Amino acid sequence: MTVTIRGLSTLVPTTGLSQPEVAEVFAAQPGLTRLGQRLVSTSFGVSGIERRYTVIDELTFDGPVASEPEFFDRESGLLLDPGTRLRNDRYALEATKLYVGAGRAALDAVPDVAAKDVTHVITVSCTGFYAPGPDFVVARDLGLRPGVQRYHLGFMGCYASLPALRLASQLCEADPAAVVLVISVELCTLHLRTSNDPDTIVATSLFGDGAGAALVTARPPQDGERALQLDGFATRTTPRGEGDMAWKIGDHGFEMVLSNAVPSLIGEHVTGAIAPLLEAEPQLSAALAEGRAGEPIEHWAIHPGGRSILDKVEATLGLTEAQLVPARETLRDYGNMSSATVLFVLQRILSDESAQDGDRVAAMAFGPGLTVESALLTVRA
Repeated sequence: MTVTIRGLSTLVPTTGLSQPEVAEVFAAQPGLTRLGQRLVSTSFGVSGIERRYTVIDELTFDGPVASEPEFFDRESGLLLDPGTRLRNDRYALEATKLYVGAGRAALDAVPDVAAKDVTHVITVSCTGFYAPGPDFVVARDLGLRPGVQRYHLGFMGCYASLPALRLASQLCEADPAAVVLVISVELCTLHLRTSNDPDTIVATSLFGDGAGAALVTARPPQDGERALQLDGFATRTTPRGEGDMAWKIGDHGFEMVLSNAVPSLIGEHVTGAIAPLLEAEPQLSAALAEGRAGEPIEHWAIHPGGRSILDKVEATLGLTEAQLVPARETLRDYGNMSSATVLFVLQRILSDESAQDGDRVAAMAFGPGLTVESALLTVRA
């Protein structure tokens, strides 16, 4: 049975953040030490990001000034420090809009699949919580069948969209009539804060907001439709690194731990992590073992957790600069949107006319654990 990703769609909030402007705001905060100021300048400057998007419209320098600011007082230039409840309340409000909008975009992109055809919903997020959750809201607001089966993958981190696609693929293999709507929404900017802590500063320089959605089904794509065939998945937890990437709930939002050891850890283990994915195809497995995985696999959807992570993966796997362009351009234009980001990279690859029918795609994302999730796909065009 062939299972494909169809209707791959992405969505971002309307408020854009210029990286240099945001860097100036964070560098100007009172209480920041000279070392903190240097870290802000360095982290923002070498991030590879030009623009990000946020649901916090107060952060924009355009339009009217908020009369009762909660996150940023534009008149004083001060970043405020709301509690976790306020941040999560804003998540529930804004995430709902993106879940429904991205889900509707995926359905609209596949004319032969209607809302009533959806049998399962899988929602993904690690940046907020509410119940009834986004799976419920999507089913209600998109007019899905009353008996639609719903699942939510929460608080897994940046790799979570790949387990969501794996679960969707397994559901379709178990039931050839299944149509699974997968939606990831991450509102990372709700948890940004000023700090002298290096991990917090790095996170502040990287994360943005966004949503990605797709339909996963065994229904064949229509003539002329571009889709991604799901061929296999692999997961690997590295033997060390548990304390180097983490996501905890604090009194003033969620707190990211992102140490500078992460790129090195990924470099040490990325080959072993992706090896099980390729072992069923001797040509791909042999190329990986010889450090030239980029030859038989034309396209690479690497989660752009940061520029240094992309550099390390490119060098370790023997990829070309061109193969990392979709990931680097996604990082440049949107920042790191946690679990939604790999869907943006896949969409960029799929929409590129150079991606031909039969081309292979390897997707990879990293998260707490340290966990590496990967998938092997084939372009269908």
